[in-house]
Amino acid sequence: MAPTELSAAGVGGGHDRAGDLWGGLAAMLVALPSSIAFGVLVYGAIGPEQAGAGALAGILGAAALGIIAPLVGGNGGFITAPCAPAAAILSALAAGLAASGSMPPDRIVALLGLTALLSALFQLVFGFARVGRLIKFIPYQVVSGYLSGVAVIIAVGQLPKLLGVPKGTHLHAMLVSPDLWRWQGIVVGLITIAAVLLAPKVTTKVPAAIIGLAVGVATYFALTLVDASLLTLDGNKLVIGPITASGSFVGAVMSRASSLMEIRPADVSLVFSSAITLAVLLSIDTLKTGVVLDTLVRSRHNSNRELIGQGTANLTSFFIGGMAGAGTMGATLVNVTSGGRSRWSGIAEGVFVLLAYLVLGSLIAWVPIGALAGILLVVAFRMFDRAAFKLLRNPSTRVDFVVILTVIVVAQVELIAASAVGVFLAILLFIRDQVRSSVIVNKRDLRAVHSKRRRLLAESVILEEFGTEAVLVQLHGNLFFGTTDKLFSELEADLGRCRHVLFDMRRVQSMDFTAAHLFEQMKARIADNGGELLFSSMPSGLARSADIEGYLSQLGLVGSGHGIRLFETRDSAIEFIEDQILDRHGYTEEEEGAALDLHEIEVLSEFDAETISELSGAVTALSVPAGGTICRQGEAGDELFLLRRGRVSALLPLETGKRHHVATFCRGDFFGEMAFIDQEPRSASVEAVTATELFVLSRKRFDEVAVRYPALGGTIFERLAVAISKRLRTADTELRVLEER
Repeated sequence: MAPTELSAAGVGGGHDRAGDLWGGLAAMLVALPSSIAFGVLVYGAIGPEQAGAGALAGILGAAALGIIAPLVGGNGGFITAPCAPAAAILSALAAGLAASGSMPPDRIVALLGLTALLSALFQLVFGFARVGRLIKFIPYQVVSGYLSGVAVIIAVGQLPKLLGVPKGTHLHAMLVSPDLWRWQGIVVGLITIAAVLLAPKVTTKVPAAIIGLAVGVATYFALTLVDASLLTLDGNKLVIGPITASGSFVGAVMSRASSLMEIRPADVSLVFSSAITLAVLLSIDTLKTGVVLDTLVRSRHNSNRELIGQGTANLTSFFIGGMAGAGTMGATLVNVTSGGRSRWSGIAEGVFVLLAYLVLGSLIAWVPIGALAGILLVVAFRMFDRAAFKLLRNPSTRVDFVVILTVIVVAQVELIAASAVGVFLAILLFIRDQVRSSVIVNKRDLRAVHSKRRRLLAESVILEEFGTEAVLVQLHGNLFFGTTDKLFSELEADLGRCRHVLFDMRRVQSMDFTAAHLFEQMKARIADNGGELLFSSMPSGLARSADIEGYLSQLGLVGSGHGIRLFETRDSAIEFIEDQILDRHGYTEEEEGAALDLHEIEVLSEFDAETISELSGAVTALSVPAGGTICRQGEAGDELFLLRRGRVSALLPLETGKRHHVATFCRGDFFGEMAFIDQEPRSASVEAVTATELFVLSRKRFDEVAVRYPALGGTIFERLAVAISKRLRTADTELRVLEER
């Protein structure tokens, strides 16, 4: 059902206890037959005589999981019950233990219980360690391979039950020996499959699994008209058989508790791999259901708390002799679409399972094995990700298909091996994606980017002609062994011809030793040309990359006399490179000489002597040594600063402790115009780069002069507006560059 349909049905609306009851009842009708089938699948692997005990384990598991998981997990809408991954892993373990022939059934049942116990404890550890989110980051290709592999295991395991062949018959012998088949079981199974597949086309009010089970039972009793021996319960391999539980419920719990005292280290090592695999798959199954549920009901579940709830529920199920399970997709969707909203719908589902067992327990013995096999074959068919074959159409996604296929194939041998292969392939997929994408955001020479220092015309001509001697490279993401080779390849030509290579590091997230060694190689390569490697804007404020500069210092790449030169801002680095190019090509900066008079300041250069004379009485002289602060961001002030001699930089403090270089102003220029116009606090700090002399014109003194010379005010503000517009255009260019990144 689509999200819009769910919304129309009332999802996300007010709390409705009646809706929770109906949702729980509908979810029970889906979960109960599947739980019985899964229980029979697991215990049937021990021996046909264990089918009844398996059905009981499935029922008790559905009840315990349904009641406990929502009480502890607290996420509304979840329905927890025995599921396919649990059935696949536990049945494979049971079959392997039974194949030895030397282990009694009671011993195998005890080891299955130990597996479920360890799995529950692992889930609790996952929840308390807050790894719920990490499990959700497993790539879809790996999850698809897991589920499809489990689907194949279930399908292969159900074929013997559908055909009714003797236990232990090999798959090949079973398929080529029709004389071993029981036609009654085949008929029941095929009709059940047809009923499950066709049921949604007839009605959506009754779950397809219930309709299929009812049709399968009816078909079985219809066949008794032809074969009267089917009415015999004892020794009948085509039905579940009597569901019996020896002793009292309290006695069963005490028996489980006492079995814990008999656990030996050898038992733990025997089932450890199956237990950890079961815990991971049950967690993935639950969290996958939670993600889908969040999408449908527009909520957000607490994944770590849900894992704690699932672990507690599986622990409870172990103590009462039930089967392990997870948050199941089918029952959860039925619950939500039937009105279940809160945790009470899950509790209601568990209570209804118990009531169904108490009222209909004797009738469950007549459920045909073929009908359950048919239901599970449909489950396996739907679980198998057939859409994966579409990945073969596009060359770029064929690797993803190979990953899915590999996990499926390995799962047929050993699910824990499939887990390991899946994790390894997930790492390869991550590296592949990193290698495909470049860590270079952009690369430009000094003809395209300039410092914020205002250059004279002669300087601009030289920088335009020789701007290709330097290149600015902006990096982003993670610099590690998977990305460094491509980075070196993309810059190899520049390293051979450029005199300066500047790396803007502000968007770098992390760096490993391989990347650091790469920069050392680059430094040596460019040094052969008499050039230099530079870093600017080292990252800060990031959880794991704040110490990149310290890491490079420890390696001796920065901070020493022969290390890579560091700059606090990109602009300061570009200005340094510009000065190096100008010096290398014979440009000598003119001596500043004496400080400028008021009429020599550019913004005042066209005023007559009388006006300048009036202004001179309104300004004060100020001298600031190199490194001194002229004004600070946030402080009050309405002065306009006129630069007589020296050079100053406007800097914008950042939250990370770094500072953004806004502009550099030189002799004859002015700054502070924003506070001069609006009289608001300073927007940036200004520091003297060299020894500086200034004229300071306050707004109050200027207004006094403007009263006597009205034309002065209009002219000054017009020139300030032109200057501000030019600076805004420069800012627009910077913003455009940022957006292109």
